[in-house]
Amino acid sequence: MMEKTAEQIRYDKLGETVAKALRKRFFDAWYFDNKEAAVAQALSLIPEGTSVSWGGSMSIVEVGLKDKIQNGKYKLIDRDTAKTPEERIEIMRQALLADTFLMSANAISEDGQLFNVDGNGNRLAALLYGPKQVIVIAGVNKIAHTAADALERARTIAAPTNISRFDVATPCKITGTCSDCTTAESQCAQIVQTRICRPAGRIKVILVGTKLGY
Repeated sequence: MMEKTAEQIRYDKLGETVAKALRKRFFDAWYFDNKEAAVAQALSLIPEGTSVSWGGSMSIVEVGLKDKIQNGKYKLIDRDTAKTPEERIEIMRQALLADTFLMSANAISEDGQLFNVDGNGNRLAALLYGPKQVIVIAGVNKIAHTAADALERARTIAAPTNISRFDVATPCKITGTCSDCTTAESQCAQIVQTRICRPAGRIKVILVGTKLGY
């Protein structure tokens, strides 16, 4: 077994610290130093035969969770199967009543708060209410020191990076930096700070000791 680097040792300490802070705010939370253990934990929380949906998270793709749930054991609510824009919207609405909704977070403060920005708001709607449980997969790169730092990360790092995947013309896509725009295509139309998990344990956060997503 290879000796851990100084960076990995810090990730382990930081991950455990933030997981503890999340639990104090009534989230279920775990830290794992590798993707495989994180995926195994996520799968242990999803009963076979139940419905599962997800937002546009790169983190669940990068850890391999999205591939793992496509094994025929779950009822998938997948907007990418839609044949028309109207059907896609209807599937996204159905996702709000899934048994499990998978997503990441744009930022997590060290004191255990989630910060997210969204354009359409479907991902945040699921986070707030609807699905029986929400499982958040987040790499340690999403952790920010304070709540203010976490909000800044969501606005100035996550949003400008994520928007590069879409065919839009927001200022942050053009310049690479947030300009606090009010365009119709704004990636930051919805901004949500989740201070406390209510009801307790509904939101389950799995922190991973590597860099995932944006």
